[in-house]
Amino acid sequence: MASHWKWSLALLVVWVSTCTEASSSLHMDDFIKAVKQVEDGNPGLEPVAVLRGLRRAAGLNDAFIQHFLGNANSSGPEMDAGLSDYIGRALRHSVTKDAREEGVVLTSDGTTVALRPLLLGIEAGFLSKARGRVRGLHQLTLARDLGLSFRHFRSSPLSQRLGPDGCWDNVTSPKVFTLSDDPSLVTTAQVNGGMDGVILGMEVSAQSRRPLKLSRLLTAYYCHQLGSEGLDAAPRLISPRRREKFRELVLPPLLARQVVRSIDLHRRLKGHPKMEVKEKKQLAAVVNEGIKEFVAEYMDCPPIIPRCMWGAEPYRGTPTLLSLPLSFMYIHHTSTPSQPCLTFEQCSADMRSMQRFHQDDRGWDDIGYSYVAGSDGYIYEGRGWHWRGAHTYGHNSKGYGVSFIGDYSSSLPSQHSMGLVRDHLASCAVGGGRLVANFTLQGHRQVVNTSCPGEALYSEIKGWEHFGEVTE
Repeated sequence: MASHWKWSLALLVVWVSTCTEASSSLHMDDFIKAVKQVEDGNPGLEPVAVLRGLRRAAGLNDAFIQHFLGNANSSGPEMDAGLSDYIGRALRHSVTKDAREEGVVLTSDGTTVALRPLLLGIEAGFLSKARGRVRGLHQLTLARDLGLSFRHFRSSPLSQRLGPDGCWDNVTSPKVFTLSDDPSLVTTAQVNGGMDGVILGMEVSAQSRRPLKLSRLLTAYYCHQLGSEGLDAAPRLISPRRREKFRELVLPPLLARQVVRSIDLHRRLKGHPKMEVKEKKQLAAVVNEGIKEFVAEYMDCPPIIPRCMWGAEPYRGTPTLLSLPLSFMYIHHTSTPSQPCLTFEQCSADMRSMQRFHQDDRGWDDIGYSYVAGSDGYIYEGRGWHWRGAHTYGHNSKGYGVSFIGDYSSSLPSQHSMGLVRDHLASCAVGGGRLVANFTLQGHRQVVNTSCPGEALYSEIKGWEHFGEVTE
């Protein structure tokens, strides 16, 4: 009997610790489960009431938010202490002195999202009276954060105003997210959350029949499983399409105006006098400069999964720095792995496999490519913009090596993945001064010159092979 009692107690301890472990995970899937728990505990509750309850649990009720969304303390579902604490931790955004970013979650596609601007944007969308026109949408999601960042770093380089991205301690049960560089006032996770808030806020506002459950809306956007055709046949409203969808919805001049308005409103709510005309013109000039950097970084460039997120081993030895700008981008396919990767997990595993082959079998310092394109909607960082690669014999110091995961000796990569490289990775390279403005994209039997990246870079891509032998 005593033995049975001890065994039952042990099972109880394991069960409790397992549940505690799961509830502390900062993965979007776990956050959606928490939202569903709120919904299941309050049947028939409207999404706006759920959103206000989440906002109240997180204490997101300052004067700026109330100006657009009202007071969250006046309504919303009750929650038990444990659930309320988890939601509060997941939503309250901050960056600590040791560069840990809090109030962010890891999504299934490998990107990190700040929940605060996401949920504020969705709530604004549900509250809108006119379809497609959402009061306060840009201010609540992106504009205020961008404005504070631009003003704070008015005399600093633009590179310090935006970003950076970062790394999770564990991609299976993420708990700690650490930034990869000195933080600005608006990180990549905040930008991702702000973009998603705009996209989903506009979506629920435009729908004649709005979703009955917040958890369903989040699940459809963040948890879609791609089919064999990848993003070519995927729905338009899923997180891997974040940047392309945002480009459709938001014009940079409009965003710049909303940033200026946000700063003005923020000042007035704090009791400051109205800005003089001269001051407002100076502010507009700073904002326009900052928006150009924002567009280059988050709208023109493709989404890139950093090395730490796919589990890269360290570089062996000392990297050789490239002398920029470069003149070429060399296009490859991996051959092995032979199949396109359609998920963050599979693409990451393929990257690790290639790195092991290049380091252990070929004796190179690192994975040979500068960047690798998956079929999941993302570019994966290899040696990156600054380290010389091992991809094209005799040309490693002259250009970047970009490979598509899969064997394309008799077929083409997906249109979406080719577009990421052709229209956005190439544009990002030129925009960052890494390639000269007039460069060549080369693959086996495929050489095209253009002064306008994104136009006719590919006339036909068949039978891709490595351009010469690959060597370190």
